[in-house]
Amino acid sequence: MLFTDLKTKAAHLIRGASAEEQAHQFLLKQGLKPVCRNFRCKQGEIDLIMTDQETLVIVEVRYRKTDQYGSAVESVTRTKQSRIIAATHIYLASQKADRPIRFDVVALSGNGKLEWIPNAF
Repeated sequence: MLFTDLKTKAAHLIRGASAEEQAHQFLLKQGLKPVCRNFRCKQGEIDLIMTDQETLVIVEVRYRKTDQYGSAVESVTRTKQSRIIAATHIYLASQKADRPIRFDVVALSGNGKLEWIPNAF
């Protein structure tokens, strides 16, 4: 990999981590409580796991610099949803709690707009 490729990849990861932190702080202000961040397994990754009262909330954070190739919300495709659901099954298998689950999306755009979609899928 070329040095410029590494710099581009590092910048992409930094933007993603920044968007995730922004979403996390926003959701905390909405009263959600943190459980886990960046749960990874063979099936995929869950960005944020939080609780909203008794409900376990699985949060997908999406960032798009521009809407030129589709918005951040539009980037949560059926395939992406399937991966998140599969990763959630793995996460739940390691937990003892039996509670309602909700899948939310927090979409951020380069212009600073943040959109929270509870029960997105």
